Amino acid sequence: MQNFLPVTKQEMQQRGWDQVDFVYITGDAYVDHPSFGSAIISRLLESRGYRVGIIPQPDWRHKESIQTFGEPRLGFLVTAGNMDSMVNHYTVSRKHRQKDSYSPGGEMGLRPDMPTVVYSNLIRQTYKHTPIILGGIEASLRRLAHYDYWDNRVRRSVLMDSGADLISYGMGEHSILQIAEALQSGLPVEEITYIPGTVYKCKDLSRAFEPIVLPSYEEVSSNKHTYADSFAVQYRNTDPFTAKPLAESYGTRGYIIQNPPAHPLSQQEMDDVYDLPYTDTWHPMYNAKGGIPALEEIKFSLTSNRGCFGGCNFCALTFHQGRILQTRSHESILKEAIKMTKDPDFKGYIHDVGGPTADFRQPSCQKQLTKGVCQNRQCLFPKPCGNLQVDHTDYVSLLRKLRKVPGVKKVFIRSGVRFDYVVADKSPVFMQELVKYHISGQLRVAPEHVSDQVLHYMGKPSHQIYQTFLREYDKANEATGKKQYAVPYFMSSHPGCTIKDAVKLAEYVRDLGFTPEQVQDFYPTPSTLSTCMYYTGINPLDGKSVYVPKDPHEKAIQRALMQYKNPANRKLVLEGLQRAGRMELVGFGPKCLIRPEKKNSFSPGNKNSGSSRRPAHRTTIRNTHKKKTKK
Repeated sequence: MQNFLPVTKQEMQQRGWDQVDFVYITGDAYVDHPSFGSAIISRLLESRGYRVGIIPQPDWRHKESIQTFGEPRLGFLVTAGNMDSMVNHYTVSRKHRQKDSYSPGGEMGLRPDMPTVVYSNLIRQTYKHTPIILGGIEASLRRLAHYDYWDNRVRRSVLMDSGADLISYGMGEHSILQIAEALQSGLPVEEITYIPGTVYKCKDLSRAFEPIVLPSYEEVSSNKHTYADSFAVQYRNTDPFTAKPLAESYGTRGYIIQNPPAHPLSQQEMDDVYDLPYTDTWHPMYNAKGGIPALEEIKFSLTSNRGCFGGCNFCALTFHQGRILQTRSHESILKEAIKMTKDPDFKGYIHDVGGPTADFRQPSCQKQLTKGVCQNRQCLFPKPCGNLQVDHTDYVSLLRKLRKVPGVKKVFIRSGVRFDYVVADKSPVFMQELVKYHISGQLRVAPEHVSDQVLHYMGKPSHQIYQTFLREYDKANEATGKKQYAVPYFMSSHPGCTIKDAVKLAEYVRDLGFTPEQVQDFYPTPSTLSTCMYYTGINPLDGKSVYVPKDPHEKAIQRALMQYKNPANRKLVLEGLQRAGRMELVGFGPKCLIRPEKKNSFSPGNKNSGSSRRPAHRTTIRNTHKKKTKK
């Protein structure tokens, strides 16, 4: 147990401590692995000599649950965990999920909705003046006024609702150490207003240096055009080199001030973070329940990079990790791989080598390291920038080294490659080695849609680029003598997607000859450009109107069209084809999606008898099942 940070007062005392410096409260179970933000931040503080106690998933119904260690000397650190709690708890249709992969045994109900708010208010009931610092993706993406899909309204900054003092947003390593140093020096938390990568409250603007004053919370919560304008300013101020402080007024309650983001980690700093003494497993207290499911997915995966210059509009990475690529050295990654092979559960397979985008191993252009990313241009969209450096050489070299590690049988790439970046590479080497060594039968890619109009609103390349990728992929497979497939990931009901676009996607699925097992509806999560479009019906970057499919019935139609072969979807598919004026797709031809409805000869009056091509034995089984159910 000494290998883990203390989770009980007894464990704290066994270390000879009478008090901890920081109490770290997290909505996730305690997993000491660098894929968990709480593990990185707590180990980083420990490496600087701070005493940290962990309270994972406290029972928010009882304030005693956050009093395990008593009052910390410097402050409370609070995070909802690796996921936004609302995404963790609810599907896009707002139904409760059945499993929480970040809880022991996948058990649901071990954390509240919005833990950052609930835990912080729980702390304030007992510790009135102890500093509270929020972190993690939930707090990061809710740092200013934001549209909340689950409440269907604009909510205030999480600082206002939680009673916390600061937010350490983004990846947090730089800012949390500066915050700790400031508190250690005796500086009152209300005076800590100067640290990049933080958000704080104040009564006026005197502490903010030349801030951009955003529309007030009252304005953005009552006017969608104003909300879109405010979001556009925030979107253009996410780069650490060019961003300005942002100030949002809350009337008599003062201002929320967002400092510019912290600078990205250097490669040496990244290496140092991943070289901390993680146990790489869950706390033993979870063994009886079978451990933590989320760890199983990533235990034998390697993080190669952070950040993403892909710029997908439905992704929150721009607001959280940023667009500047940060990478670990080959030596650091190989060291972790060798350590991995010593694990008794390791079977010789490295499941992934990547990050937000697997094949990004360098900034898109060198100027980003000194001047930042462009505020009004994307690196890959709508087409690759002329300054984009497309080069897979470093990634190929890393993969070759990993394949040679003793005990490693195969190295997979599963976090996804950016297909337009692969197409832009003039060298075929990466594609050749990808299909030869790093997939097994299937490569998952994310074209997201086939309509160029929808892809435009997604910030994704045109469908033609994806088709070019597929041709090159097939050519590489032929050269290696393998029969491997590209399995596309599609999204329905994204802003800009009409029923006609959904039918176009269904036709493409038909021509591929497969039916997606799962279909993802667009999920409006906080602080993405697509979510702003969903709420306002406006593209915030150009001010133009956007069609948004919000009606649940229309969303169901769009989803059903992708799974048109499912008999349960027939009625929805038929309605979708009627709305789109595409009734020629109802018939017996090879291009038709569904068959005409025909009356059952055994029940002439039954209008819902289904397709005449349904085998009689299936109908019998279905009817028998219904009778048994009634009994």
